[in-house]
Amino acid sequence: MKLSARKVETAMAGRHGDGRGLFLYVKATGSRSWVLRYQVQGRRHDLGLGAYPDVTLAMARQKATDARRLILGGDDPITKRRQAQPKTFKDAALELIESKRSGWKNAKHAAQWTSTLEAYVFPKLGLMQVTKIATADVVGALKPIWSQKPETANRVRQRIEAVLDYASALGIREGDNPGRWRGHLDNLLPKPTKVRAVQHHPALPHAVMTDFMEALSHRKGVSARALTFTILTAARSGETRGMTWAEVDLENRIWTIPAQRMKAGKEHRVPLTPAVISQLGPRGADTDLVFGSETKAGKPISDMSMTALLRRMKYDNITVHGFRSTFRDWAGEATNFPREVIEAALAHGIKDKAEAAYARSDLFDKRRDLMQAWANLATPETLGANVIALS
Repeated sequence: MKLSARKVETAMAGRHGDGRGLFLYVKATGSRSWVLRYQVQGRRHDLGLGAYPDVTLAMARQKATDARRLILGGDDPITKRRQAQPKTFKDAALELIESKRSGWKNAKHAAQWTSTLEAYVFPKLGLMQVTKIATADVVGALKPIWSQKPETANRVRQRIEAVLDYASALGIREGDNPGRWRGHLDNLLPKPTKVRAVQHHPALPHAVMTDFMEALSHRKGVSARALTFTILTAARSGETRGMTWAEVDLENRIWTIPAQRMKAGKEHRVPLTPAVISQLGPRGADTDLVFGSETKAGKPISDMSMTALLRRMKYDNITVHGFRSTFRDWAGEATNFPREVIEAALAHGIKDKAEAAYARSDLFDKRRDLMQAWANLATPETLGANVIALS
């Protein structure tokens, strides 16, 4: 039954059809709105036509008729509407960030996207219609930072390209992406590798590791244990800080870091030496953090806690991450362990695809020998001497 003006005004909460996909939606609050339900290429869509009483029954029918004409002509009314409504670059960027948020492993990614775009892109492109952004606009946003901050600039370029791709996927932008690198911007800007000043994390020479670890062994608290553990496992600080007891197998002396916590997105097993186990403390519940904050229950130690410890020890010129470089330099220069064993200990992926196809083992047993040799070099004789096998 088709709707009447009286029924539109008095209809109870629910969905009320007028025929050919036109519906009146009435909410429990009494608000009423029009929706046209249709299909394009086998997919169902709901097109909002406005709220009653601003849009009367007659007006809703006319809008539905106009939309059906577009569909018969091979167009999608929703796409047409989006194309007719100007969207700024900033609008599209914030929409894209929100759509990606749930898929990012780290909540910091959204903040990094937003902060870099706000700092380097929105002042120039933010208020421009995303449909009108051209190559000159992208280059104008990138040039001021391309030489001074090449690594940041390259990330900004990738994010501009992603936003413009998003706009194209929505159907509100057509043509090539002016933010793409290969075959386009690479003809206008120098390669990032040509201008990038490689900045290595300052590292401690491995020749003085024993002296450093001797000094560290006299430090107390969670940060000192976490730093010692991080150094002796050649782990990243974030992997240590997020470590739970469920990841620790004391009987077999293995720490298994799940894929979602690894930079490469792949599970990584770490052999635990006695000196490493001595830093773990009493075993807690599986969900407990091994290196939890001493002031905030259930929270990991902060990402600056180990760095602050280095500063208190007067090692102002090195970083926590730099100890991975110290380990790599020592293993490559002072041992006979194969390169692939050393790289596996650092959880580095193999860049050569052919080599990676055959490297299916994680070389765990050989890595256990490597990490024991590292512990022998890096730890004072007293460290780990009082280890009790909890298993």
